[in-house]
Amino acid sequence: MKRELFKFLVFALLILVAPLAVEGSYLMNVMVFVGINTTLAIGLNLLLGYAGQISLGHAGFFGLGAYLSGILTATYGWNPWAAMPLAALIVGLLAFMIGFPILKLKGHYLAMATLGLGIIIYIVLNETVDLTGGPSGLSGIPNLAIGTLIFDTDTKNYYLIWGVTLLVVLFAINLANSRVGRALRAIHDSEVAARVLGVNVRLLKVQIFALSAVISALAGSLYAHTMTFVSPASFGFNFSVELLTMVVIGGLGSIYGSFLGAALLTLLPEFLRAAQDYDIIIYGALLMLMVMFMPGGLVRGVPDLIRKVLRSKGRSGHA
Repeated sequence: MKRELFKFLVFALLILVAPLAVEGSYLMNVMVFVGINTTLAIGLNLLLGYAGQISLGHAGFFGLGAYLSGILTATYGWNPWAAMPLAALIVGLLAFMIGFPILKLKGHYLAMATLGLGIIIYIVLNETVDLTGGPSGLSGIPNLAIGTLIFDTDTKNYYLIWGVTLLVVLFAINLANSRVGRALRAIHDSEVAARVLGVNVRLLKVQIFALSAVISALAGSLYAHTMTFVSPASFGFNFSVELLTMVVIGGLGSIYGSFLGAALLTLLPEFLRAAQDYDIIIYGALLMLMVMFMPGGLVRGVPDLIRKVLRSKGRSGHA
């Protein structure tokens, strides 16, 4: 555990000093989105990487968190700090109730069920015009503030978002190394074996599904109060695919892999603007290539690649 704490402190230090090496508000804004996507990827990784339960509907939970927080603050005048936990609680309860019937399914049946859930949420956000603004979106969402400190610049938002993300990282590390984390890995390997060991498989799967949804809703609230505007287009099926790709590319069952995958796929579109209409194809190709050649993701594949290169150099040196 001391090693994990040391790794976390090094990671946190790098994140905190990163703005010193970033020039321009645009790149700083991109780094804010890396933080939001890292939080989302960690939530999905707890469900997929640790418990082995696939979800293609997490963009829906992300959108619900954003809209609930936005509606409570922009329409009803709630304090954002009160709206955010309420939004997360509502999304968590919804996921908990839906989780019992959905998580009876396995494999591609589960994927299709969660995909359907995400589409339903997207349609509701799009069609309830009086409440959500429909396709035009919801504006007038206030920035977060602590006293007189208003988070209304990219630098301030960076430290706010990454402060929350680092707390999520620390929570996820502790969860992964706890008794619950070991039970989740047991479920991932074999549900039958987990039951024999005394794990309440059905309840734990629903609980981790709800927790994953709560983390997604929290990221959604942060997104809403950072952008001060939300629209359904940001929470569609394409974004669910992006989230899944982040987790797989970064590394299933790796918290820091979630960061690597989120960073890569948040920065990648900046270099692929010319191929904007084909971004989903590129994401799919990346996912396929990673599964074929780096099944452990970047967090395991890159060190393995370095070791292979060093080993081959060692052999050629001896020759």
